[in-house]
Amino acid sequence: MRDLDDQELAYFLATGIGDIVKGTRAGGLLHGRSLARVATEVAQSWTDEVLSVHRPDDGVLSEDASDDLSRLDKQRVWIIDVIDGTKEFSTGRADWSVHVALVVDGAPGVAAVGLPDSTRVFRSDQVTYVDGPLAGTMVVSRNNPPEVAERVARATGMAVKPMGSAGAKMLSVLLGDADAYVHAGGQNEWDQAAPVAVALAAGLHASRLDGGEKVFNQEDTYAPDILICRPELAEEIIAAARG
Repeated sequence: MRDLDDQELAYFLATGIGDIVKGTRAGGLLHGRSLARVATEVAQSWTDEVLSVHRPDDGVLSEDASDDLSRLDKQRVWIIDVIDGTKEFSTGRADWSVHVALVVDGAPGVAAVGLPDSTRVFRSDQVTYVDGPLAGTMVVSRNNPPEVAERVARATGMAVKPMGSAGAKMLSVLLGDADAYVHAGGQNEWDQAAPVAVALAAGLHASRLDGGEKVFNQEDTYAPDILICRPELAEEIIAAARG
């Protein structure tokens, strides 16, 4: 058995999950909800087994597994979403992602975010954001665009672009295709932990919409809002969000 450090494990988890999920599309035999259900179940089962072998003492929080609240007593907790953007995945879109994060004492550190249809995995130990000209664009949820986004857009002059999963939106900022990702109205920790960890490691700003620090592994996994953006825009966006 390989002896993997945390970052290697996060990377191979994200890579393996992506391969498994894509494999369920083979032959076009499943579609829609059936495809998403099977892909989620198989990928989650594999993930659970890998973590039980390689990190048996760590806690786990995942969208697609029952929540074992013993995680609250653990210093190290893996927060995972095997398919972030289920609607996008099941309808053949490419803007879905895989989220794997390790939080220690509530702080996101090690993480990997995969874009399986682009065969790319972004590791928190090997990532920097594209620091070029501003794109003039803010990405928001395709399925649940927040009202606050329009206020931020008016104040900053950014155009609003709908997009799929939280991971895909964060990566659009990291890659320089957008300047900010703004969301309000509710997500869960598994939507945010890996994107926040990768964004922070890359040098981007990542916080609550009011500028507060993101803290994970809470008993209530509801995560009401998020801001990921180029660092030079954070103060202006936070002020606009506050109204």
